[in-house]
Amino acid sequence: MKVDLNETQPAVVVSSPPGRISLRPMTLSDVDDYMVWATDAEVARFCSWEPCTSREEAIKYITDSVLTHPWLRAICLEDDRPIFYILIMPVDKNRKEIGYVLARKYWGKGFATEAVRLVTAEVFKEMPEVERLEALVDVDNVGSQRVLEKVGFTREGVMKKFIVMKGSVRDMVMFSFLPTDPFK
Repeated sequence: MKVDLNETQPAVVVSSPPGRISLRPMTLSDVDDYMVWATDAEVARFCSWEPCTSREEAIKYITDSVLTHPWLRAICLEDDRPIFYILIMPVDKNRKEIGYVLARKYWGKGFATEAVRLVTAEVFKEMPEVERLEALVDVDNVGSQRVLEKVGFTREGVMKKFIVMKGSVRDMVMFSFLPTDPFK
């Protein structure tokens, strides 16, 4: 399969105030960095997808799902190499859902919290019609719950038997952030 490794989403780059991370569209040239986290079963544990098994599979996923996604950004360190991605998905006209995945090497270092804070602020600027940003987190994904709480998301409660994930019915925790909510 021949692919253009320079194909991108619309170029919008956003940096966090301290400059520790930046957001940019992912490209096919990010495939090797993507493979670092996408092949890790522990990273994929709470994701809807199974770990990636080949470079070709990764290229297909990036081509079919990442480059066509309306709002998905690579989260990069100072060297512009992505360590994970973050995305905004439509729920309806006034509600969006945030999701993210982070390479295990960077867990517990504040990168996800910084990225979620940055993207949450951007969503309300870029999409003034949005009245609510939601996050659904597996009840066992305590790390992701902490990230959202550190940003200032409100834990609304547990949605019992809410989703089938990898053949198992799972309880999910619903979080929300409104444009009037303060950041922590």
